Amino acid sequence: MYEIVERKEIAENIILNRIKAPDIAKKAKPGQFVLIRAVDTGERIPLTISSSDEKNGLITIIYMITGKSTAIFSGLKKGEFFLDVIGPLGMPTEIKKVKKVICVGGGTGIAVLYPIAKGFNNNGSRVDVILGARSENLLILKDEMEAISTELFVCTDDGSVGRKGFVTDALKDELEKEPPDIVVAIGPVKMMKSVSELTKQYGVKTLVSLNPIMIDGTGMCGCCRVSIGGETKFACVDGPEFDGHQVNFDELQMRLGAYREKERIEYNDYLHKIKATQE
Repeated sequence: MYEIVERKEIAENIILNRIKAPDIAKKAKPGQFVLIRAVDTGERIPLTISSSDEKNGLITIIYMITGKSTAIFSGLKKGEFFLDVIGPLGMPTEIKKVKKVICVGGGTGIAVLYPIAKGFNNNGSRVDVILGARSENLLILKDEMEAISTELFVCTDDGSVGRKGFVTDALKDELEKEPPDIVVAIGPVKMMKSVSELTKQYGVKTLVSLNPIMIDGTGMCGCCRVSIGGETKFACVDGPEFDGHQVNFDELQMRLGAYREKERIEYNDYLHKIKATQE
């Protein structure tokens, strides 16, 4: 059992949990993830560790409520427990000092990007950060990112904060001015695909973090398979980070949508049951 020591909503339907997990906090590195389950009848979901505090034995996860499992997670209060927290899993990010890195984050992918950008900042690299969200009420970790970046650019679809438009608009401007040594892009599949297509035109190495359907997290089930440069890889053990120019994003998007209708039905049934208990 893993105690929740902090629970707060940091943006609309986006929840931050700090969890007591000393063994994981001791070993966790940027880019790694945990598999989390709330109840014994629930599913295990992969969530990347947004930060770890070895001294106090804490890890931080950030997620958006998008279905039944994350809705169950969000209902857990401070002092309550997750049944399973397994990790750290996956390969950590290779963070080598470079002259300049551009970190591009969208949605809750910003939470995944934060420890990576912080790692580059800590080793003396110039870190420019581009954050994207549909609107200001869905933007997370802006202040934290600003504190560790040389320059910060914010883009929103509706222009409610920062530049109106997409992260690729701001990225293109930066690529035209001074191409970086590497771009790290983490967010929705469509965003990572667009970023990778853009950086390929400029010959800039691009790293993306993939979050496919996952069950065991050890490479045994094969559910998290992705196509990288025409070869099959498992995101849980070979990733979750890969060369964005080699990822088959269309196949990834298709696989992610395989159970969307069933997930929608389960989520609506769950919300209906919750509402019935409150009446």
